Amino acid sequence: MLEIDQTLISFEVLRKQFCCDLKACKGACCVYGDSGAPLTVDETGLLDDHLDDLRPYMRQEGLEAVLEQGLYVTDTDGELVTPLVNGGECAYVVFEDGVALCAIEKAWQDKAIPFRKPVSCHLYPIRIKSYRQYDAVNYDQWDICQPALTLGEKDNVSLHMFLKDALVRKYGEDWFEQLDYAVKHLDIPPEEDGGV
Repeated sequence: MLEIDQTLISFEVLRKQFCCDLKACKGACCVYGDSGAPLTVDETGLLDDHLDDLRPYMRQEGLEAVLEQGLYVTDTDGELVTPLVNGGECAYVVFEDGVALCAIEKAWQDKAIPFRKPVSCHLYPIRIKSYRQYDAVNYDQWDICQPALTLGEKDNVSLHMFLKDALVRKYGEDWFEQLDYAVKHLDIPPEEDGGV
């Protein structure tokens, strides 16, 4: 693993090539899973403050889930997450031409709200687990992302460059530059690292 500031980064993050292929996966990461998207406490406050701004972007089913469950819920692991529609897709999902997209991000693109989407979604397939002394930064292997691995290899797009905006949003430009340097200059060991 690589250490940068108060983060421990799995070598998988450094070695993977990845580029989302929405035509192939249809945004499946927003539809499938055991619970909703992880949220920070700040993000729950932003959702509280901007529900009225989000309403025009949401599907009726999503609005009903939010009204019934709340803008965010606590999952079985005790984490704050987005609610789900009937145990399926995220309540903030909208569908366009069969592709799952984020109502929060669409509102941000229209400058209706000041935040892009939950940082956990922006960072996916990187998952971060925060501990007292450090953040563990890991690659989340999920079969539905196989098209993204294939496209990343085909187009030679490294995971960290694909997620540059999200990583800078989370940890800052200086942190990202250190990560980029490590990816380009370190002798990364072969795949044996199971994460942090």
